[in-house]
Amino acid sequence: MTQLTYSAEELLREHPGLEPHLIGDTRVHGGMLPDGTYQPPRALVRERALDAWTDALRARGRAPFPADASLLDGVRAVNPDQHRVLLRNGLGRWFWNQLTVTGKIEARGRLLADASFPDLQPVIVEDVSEMAVGHLGRGLLLAHGIDEGGQPELGIGGHDVMWFLARDLAFGDDTHPDVEPPENIARPEAGTRFMPELPEGIEGLLSLLANLLIIEFRAELGFAEAQAVLRTPGLFAGGDDRAALAAEVIERIRTDEAIHVRSLCLYLGEIESVTFRTLDGGTVAGRELIGRFWDGLVQWATVDQPKLNAERVRREVAEYIATHPDAARVQAEFDAAA
Repeated sequence: MTQLTYSAEELLREHPGLEPHLIGDTRVHGGMLPDGTYQPPRALVRERALDAWTDALRARGRAPFPADASLLDGVRAVNPDQHRVLLRNGLGRWFWNQLTVTGKIEARGRLLADASFPDLQPVIVEDVSEMAVGHLGRGLLLAHGIDEGGQPELGIGGHDVMWFLARDLAFGDDTHPDVEPPENIARPEAGTRFMPELPEGIEGLLSLLANLLIIEFRAELGFAEAQAVLRTPGLFAGGDDRAALAAEVIERIRTDEAIHVRSLCLYLGEIESVTFRTLDGGTVAGRELIGRFWDGLVQWATVDQPKLNAERVRREVAEYIATHPDAARVQAEFDAAA
Protein backbone atom coordinates (compact mmCIF):
# COMPACT_ATOMS: atom_id res chain seq x y z
CA MET A 1 0.00 0.00 0.00
CA THR A 2 1.36 3.43 -0.95
CA GLN A 3 2.46 5.55 2.00
CA LEU A 4 0.69 8.92 2.09
CA THR A 5 1.36 10.12 5.64
CA TYR A 6 4.82 11.06 6.86
CA SER A 7 6.44 12.42 9.98
CA ALA A 8 8.55 15.56 9.92
CA GLU A 9 11.57 13.42 10.68
CA GLU A 10 10.94 11.36 7.56
CA LEU A 11 10.46 14.42 5.31
CA LEU A 12 13.73 15.93 6.59
CA ARG A 13 15.75 12.73 6.23
CA GLU A 14 19.03 12.87 4.29
CA HIS A 15 20.44 10.25 1.95
CA PRO A 16 22.89 8.06 3.87
CA GLY A 17 26.57 7.72 3.03
CA LEU A 18 27.03 11.04 1.23
CA GLU A 19 30.33 12.86 1.16
CA PRO A 20 30.02 16.35 2.70
CA HIS A 21 29.31 19.08 0.17
CA LEU A 22 32.27 21.45 0.44
CA ILE A 23 32.92 24.52 -1.69
CA GLY A 24 36.47 25.43 -0.81
CA ASP A 25 36.53 25.11 2.96
CA THR A 26 32.85 25.97 3.43
CA ARG A 27 30.28 23.30 4.26
CA VAL A 28 26.97 23.69 2.49
CA HIS A 29 23.91 21.48 2.38
CA GLY A 30 23.37 18.40 0.29
CA GLY A 31 26.14 15.93 -0.42
CA MET A 32 28.09 14.13 -3.08
CA LEU A 33 27.42 10.60 -4.29
CA PRO A 34 30.39 8.27 -4.86
CA ASP A 35 30.38 9.13 -8.58
CA GLY A 36 30.65 12.85 -7.78
CA THR A 37 27.02 13.64 -8.53
CA TYR A 38 25.37 16.26 -6.34
CA GLN A 39 22.51 15.04 -4.14
CA PRO A 40 19.97 17.63 -2.89
CA PRO A 41 19.39 17.89 0.87
CA ARG A 42 16.48 16.31 2.72
CA ALA A 43 15.34 14.47 -0.38
CA LEU A 44 15.47 10.78 0.55
CA VAL A 45 11.82 10.61 1.62
CA ARG A 46 10.60 14.04 0.48
CA GLU A 47 10.84 13.24 -3.25
CA ARG A 48 9.22 9.84 -2.77
CA ALA A 49 6.38 11.51 -0.84
CA LEU A 50 5.87 14.06 -3.63
CA ASP A 51 5.59 11.17 -6.11
CA ALA A 52 2.99 9.45 -3.94
CA TRP A 53 0.90 12.59 -3.36
CA THR A 54 1.01 13.48 -7.04
CA ASP A 55 -0.18 10.00 -8.04
CA ALA A 56 -2.98 10.22 -5.47
CA LEU A 57 -4.06 13.62 -6.79
CA ARG A 58 -4.18 12.30 -10.35
CA ALA A 59 -6.13 9.26 -9.15
CA ARG A 60 -8.78 11.70 -7.88
CA GLY A 61 -9.02 13.16 -11.39
CA ARG A 62 -6.99 16.28 -10.62
CA ALA A 63 -3.42 17.37 -11.35
CA PRO A 64 -0.65 19.65 -10.03
CA PHE A 65 -1.08 23.32 -10.84
CA PRO A 66 -0.34 23.80 -14.57
CA ALA A 67 2.39 26.43 -14.57
CA ASP A 68 6.10 26.55 -15.37
CA ALA A 69 8.91 29.06 -15.80
CA SER A 70 7.92 29.85 -19.40
CA LEU A 71 5.14 31.90 -17.80
CA LEU A 72 7.70 34.62 -17.03
CA ASP A 73 9.67 34.37 -20.25
CA GLY A 74 10.52 37.65 -21.91
CA VAL A 75 13.05 40.45 -22.12
CA ARG A 76 15.25 40.87 -19.05
CA ALA A 77 16.30 44.27 -17.74
CA VAL A 78 19.97 43.34 -18.27
CA ASN A 79 20.43 40.30 -20.48
CA PRO A 80 23.53 38.04 -20.61
CA ASP A 81 25.03 39.86 -23.61
CA GLN A 82 24.72 43.18 -21.81
CA HIS A 83 26.37 41.72 -18.71
CA ARG A 84 29.23 40.58 -20.97
CA VAL A 85 29.61 44.11 -22.33
CA LEU A 86 29.90 45.50 -18.82
CA LEU A 87 32.35 42.83 -17.68
CA ARG A 88 34.60 43.18 -20.73
CA ASN A 89 34.82 46.90 -20.04
CA GLY A 90 35.80 46.49 -16.39
CA LEU A 91 32.31 47.24 -15.09
CA GLY A 92 31.78 44.01 -13.20
CA ARG A 93 30.11 45.49 -10.14
CA TRP A 94 26.66 45.19 -11.71
CA PHE A 95 26.94 41.40 -12.09
CA TRP A 96 28.65 41.10 -8.69
CA ASN A 97 25.71 42.98 -7.18
CA GLN A 98 23.25 40.64 -8.89
CA LEU A 99 24.87 37.56 -7.38
CA THR A 100 25.03 39.22 -3.95
CA VAL A 101 21.40 40.36 -4.02
CA THR A 102 20.24 36.92 -5.15
CA GLY A 103 21.99 35.35 -2.16
CA LYS A 104 20.40 37.82 0.23
CA ILE A 105 16.95 37.26 -1.22
CA GLU A 106 17.47 33.50 -0.87
CA ALA A 107 18.34 34.06 2.79
CA ARG A 108 14.88 35.57 3.32
CA GLY A 109 13.40 32.18 2.43
CA ARG A 110 14.53 31.01 5.86
CA LEU A 111 11.23 32.60 6.99
CA LEU A 112 9.51 29.37 5.96
CA ALA A 113 11.51 27.50 8.59
CA ASP A 114 11.22 30.11 11.34
CA ALA A 115 7.60 31.31 11.06
CA SER A 116 4.43 29.57 12.24
CA PHE A 117 1.70 28.91 9.67
CA PRO A 118 -1.93 27.89 10.26
CA ASP A 119 -3.14 24.33 9.80
CA LEU A 120 -5.39 24.06 6.74
CA GLN A 121 -7.45 21.08 7.93
CA PRO A 122 -9.96 23.09 10.05
CA VAL A 123 -11.01 25.09 6.98
CA ILE A 124 -11.05 22.25 4.41
CA VAL A 125 -14.00 19.88 4.14
CA GLU A 126 -11.97 16.92 2.84
CA ASP A 127 -9.43 15.02 4.93
CA VAL A 128 -5.97 16.40 4.00
CA SER A 129 -3.95 14.10 6.25
CA GLU A 130 -2.86 12.09 3.20
CA MET A 131 -2.12 15.14 1.04
CA ALA A 132 0.97 17.33 0.76
CA VAL A 133 -0.97 20.33 2.12
CA GLY A 134 -1.62 18.29 5.24
CA HIS A 135 2.15 18.15 5.78
CA LEU A 136 3.03 21.83 5.29
CA GLY A 137 3.58 22.24 9.02
CA ARG A 138 4.95 18.72 9.38
CA GLY A 139 8.28 19.20 7.66
CA LEU A 140 7.61 20.51 4.15
CA LEU A 141 7.82 24.26 4.77
CA LEU A 142 10.64 23.70 7.25
CA ALA A 143 12.63 21.79 4.62
CA HIS A 144 12.01 24.52 2.04
CA GLY A 145 13.13 27.26 4.42
CA ILE A 146 16.30 25.45 5.46
CA ASP A 147 17.12 24.81 1.81
CA GLU A 148 17.07 28.57 1.24
CA GLY A 149 18.65 29.91 4.42
CA GLY A 150 20.72 26.96 5.62
CA GLN A 151 21.43 25.86 9.18
CA PRO A 152 23.97 28.39 10.42
CA GLU A 153 23.70 26.97 13.93
CA LEU A 154 25.21 23.76 12.53
CA GLY A 155 27.70 25.51 10.29
CA ILE A 156 25.87 24.36 7.14
CA GLY A 157 25.09 26.93 4.48
CA GLY A 158 22.05 26.93 2.22
CA HIS A 159 21.35 28.67 -1.05
CA ASP A 160 22.27 32.06 0.40
CA VAL A 161 25.83 30.97 1.19
CA MET A 162 26.11 29.05 -2.09
CA TRP A 163 25.38 32.25 -4.06
CA PHE A 164 28.03 34.19 -2.15
CA LEU A 165 30.53 31.39 -2.77
CA ALA A 166 29.73 31.35 -6.49
CA ARG A 167 30.25 35.12 -6.61
CA ASP A 168 33.61 34.90 -4.84
CA LEU A 169 34.79 32.04 -7.03
CA ALA A 170 34.33 34.22 -10.09
CA PHE A 171 35.43 37.60 -8.75
CA GLY A 172 37.58 36.90 -5.70
CA ASP A 173 36.76 37.98 -2.15
CA ASP A 174 35.60 41.52 -1.37
CA THR A 175 35.98 42.71 -4.95
CA HIS A 176 33.19 45.27 -4.57
CA PRO A 177 31.33 46.83 -1.62
CA ASP A 178 28.39 44.97 -0.10
CA VAL A 179 24.95 45.75 -1.48
CA GLU A 180 21.40 45.27 -0.26
CA PRO A 181 18.42 44.15 -2.38
CA PRO A 182 16.44 47.03 -3.91
CA GLU A 183 13.18 47.90 -2.23
CA ASN A 184 10.30 45.87 -3.60
CA ILE A 185 7.79 47.62 -5.85
CA ALA A 186 4.43 46.98 -4.20
CA ARG A 187 1.44 45.85 -6.23
CA PRO A 188 -1.25 48.54 -6.47
CA GLU A 189 -3.73 46.20 -4.77
CA ALA A 190 -1.35 45.26 -1.94
CA GLY A 191 -3.38 44.55 1.18
CA THR A 192 -6.57 43.76 -0.75
CA ARG A 193 -8.50 40.78 0.59
CA PHE A 194 -9.23 38.39 -2.28
CA MET A 195 -10.69 35.70 0.01
CA PRO A 196 -12.63 37.60 2.69
CA GLU A 197 -14.79 34.58 3.46
CA LEU A 198 -11.71 32.79 4.88
CA PRO A 199 -9.74 33.61 8.03
CA GLU A 200 -7.06 36.16 7.18
CA GLY A 201 -4.24 33.81 8.19
CA ILE A 202 -5.49 31.11 5.81
CA GLU A 203 -5.72 33.58 2.94
CA GLY A 204 -2.19 34.71 3.79
CA LEU A 205 -0.87 31.15 3.54
CA LEU A 206 -2.59 30.47 0.20
CA SER A 207 -1.32 33.77 -1.18
CA LEU A 208 2.19 32.99 0.07
CA LEU A 209 2.26 29.65 -1.75
CA ALA A 210 1.18 31.26 -5.03
CA ASN A 211 3.69 34.09 -4.68
CA LEU A 212 6.47 31.62 -3.87
CA LEU A 213 5.77 29.80 -7.11
CA ILE A 214 6.09 33.04 -9.10
CA ILE A 215 9.32 33.85 -7.25
CA GLU A 216 10.72 30.41 -8.10
CA PHE A 217 9.91 30.88 -11.79
CA ARG A 218 11.54 34.31 -11.87
CA ALA A 219 14.59 32.88 -10.10
CA GLU A 220 14.89 30.01 -12.57
CA LEU A 221 15.24 32.42 -15.48
CA GLY A 222 17.79 34.53 -13.64
CA PHE A 223 19.80 31.49 -12.56
CA ALA A 224 20.10 30.19 -16.13
CA GLU A 225 21.26 33.58 -17.38
CA ALA A 226 23.84 33.91 -14.59
CA GLN A 227 25.26 30.53 -15.57
CA ALA A 228 25.51 31.59 -19.21
CA VAL A 229 27.55 34.63 -18.20
CA LEU A 230 29.80 32.66 -15.85
CA ARG A 231 30.54 30.11 -18.60
CA THR A 232 31.79 32.80 -20.98
CA PRO A 233 35.60 32.58 -21.28
CA GLY A 234 37.81 35.45 -20.25
CA LEU A 235 35.39 37.54 -18.22
CA PHE A 236 36.37 36.95 -14.60
CA ALA A 237 39.44 37.69 -12.50
CA GLY A 238 39.20 34.32 -10.80
CA GLY A 239 39.79 32.56 -14.12
CA ASP A 240 37.62 30.37 -16.33
CA ASP A 241 37.92 27.26 -14.14
CA ARG A 242 36.69 29.03 -11.03
CA ALA A 243 33.90 30.74 -12.98
CA ALA A 244 32.85 27.35 -14.38
CA LEU A 245 32.74 25.97 -10.83
CA ALA A 246 30.59 28.95 -9.85
CA ALA A 247 28.17 28.01 -12.64
CA GLU A 248 28.15 24.42 -11.33
CA VAL A 249 27.31 25.66 -7.83
CA ILE A 250 24.31 27.48 -9.32
CA GLU A 251 23.32 24.27 -11.13
CA ARG A 252 23.20 22.51 -7.76
CA ILE A 253 20.95 25.28 -6.44
CA ARG A 254 18.70 24.80 -9.48
CA THR A 255 18.53 21.07 -8.73
CA ASP A 256 17.24 21.92 -5.24
CA GLU A 257 14.82 24.54 -6.54
CA ALA A 258 13.24 22.03 -8.92
CA ILE A 259 11.95 20.24 -5.80
CA HIS A 260 10.46 23.52 -4.57
CA VAL A 261 8.68 24.21 -7.87
CA ARG A 262 7.33 20.68 -7.99
CA SER A 263 6.13 20.98 -4.38
CA LEU A 264 4.40 24.32 -4.89
CA CYS A 265 2.61 23.15 -8.03
CA LEU A 266 1.42 20.13 -6.08
CA TYR A 267 0.21 22.24 -3.13
CA LEU A 268 -1.78 24.55 -5.41
CA GLY A 269 -3.17 21.61 -7.37
CA GLU A 270 -4.38 20.02 -4.14
CA ILE A 271 -5.84 23.33 -2.95
CA GLU A 272 -7.77 23.64 -6.21
CA SER A 273 -9.13 20.12 -5.68
CA VAL A 274 -10.68 20.67 -2.23
CA THR A 275 -13.57 22.59 -0.72
CA PHE A 276 -13.07 25.33 1.89
CA ARG A 277 -15.36 26.14 4.80
CA THR A 278 -16.25 29.83 4.91
CA LEU A 279 -16.63 32.06 7.96
CA ASP A 280 -20.41 32.29 7.43
CA GLY A 281 -20.86 28.51 7.55
CA GLY A 282 -20.90 27.94 3.80
CA THR A 283 -18.35 26.45 1.44
CA VAL A 284 -16.31 27.58 -1.57
CA ALA A 285 -14.27 25.60 -4.08
CA GLY A 286 -10.51 25.89 -3.82
CA ARG A 287 -10.34 26.35 -7.58
CA GLU A 288 -12.43 29.51 -7.29
CA LEU A 289 -10.19 30.91 -4.55
CA ILE A 290 -6.97 30.37 -6.51
CA GLY A 291 -8.56 31.74 -9.67
CA ARG A 292 -9.43 35.03 -7.99
CA PHE A 293 -5.87 36.23 -7.66
CA TRP A 294 -3.63 34.02 -9.85
CA ASP A 295 -4.25 35.89 -13.12
CA GLY A 296 -3.66 39.24 -11.43
CA LEU A 297 -0.47 37.92 -9.85
CA VAL A 298 0.79 36.76 -13.25
CA GLN A 299 -0.11 40.11 -14.85
CA TRP A 300 1.90 41.91 -12.18
CA ALA A 301 4.88 39.54 -12.40
CA THR A 302 5.08 39.34 -16.19
CA VAL A 303 3.95 42.77 -17.42
CA ASP A 304 3.53 45.50 -14.81
CA GLN A 305 6.45 44.92 -12.44
CA PRO A 306 9.07 44.13 -15.14
CA LYS A 307 8.21 47.40 -16.91
CA LEU A 308 8.66 49.42 -13.71
CA ASN A 309 11.82 47.53 -12.80
CA ALA A 310 13.31 47.99 -16.28
CA GLU A 311 12.88 51.77 -16.04
CA ARG A 312 14.78 51.83 -12.73
CA VAL A 313 17.50 49.50 -14.00
CA ARG A 314 18.09 51.44 -17.23
CA ARG A 315 18.61 54.61 -15.25
CA GLU A 316 20.98 53.02 -12.75
CA VAL A 317 23.01 51.18 -15.39
CA ALA A 318 23.42 54.39 -17.39
CA GLU A 319 24.72 56.13 -14.26
CA TYR A 320 27.17 53.26 -13.70
CA ILE A 321 28.40 53.26 -17.31
CA ALA A 322 28.92 57.04 -17.05
CA THR A 323 31.77 56.33 -14.60
CA HIS A 324 33.76 54.66 -17.41
CA PRO A 325 36.36 56.87 -19.20
CA ASP A 326 34.88 55.86 -22.57
CA ALA A 327 31.27 55.91 -21.44
CA ALA A 328 29.71 56.78 -24.80
CA ARG A 329 31.25 53.76 -26.52
CA VAL A 330 30.30 51.38 -23.68
CA GLN A 331 26.74 52.71 -23.57
CA ALA A 332 26.41 52.20 -27.32
CA GLU A 333 27.67 48.61 -27.03
CA PHE A 334 25.32 47.99 -24.10
CA ASP A 335 22.33 49.36 -25.99
CA ALA A 336 23.22 47.33 -29.09
CA ALA A 337 23.18 44.15 -26.99
CA ALA A 338 19.61 44.77 -25.80
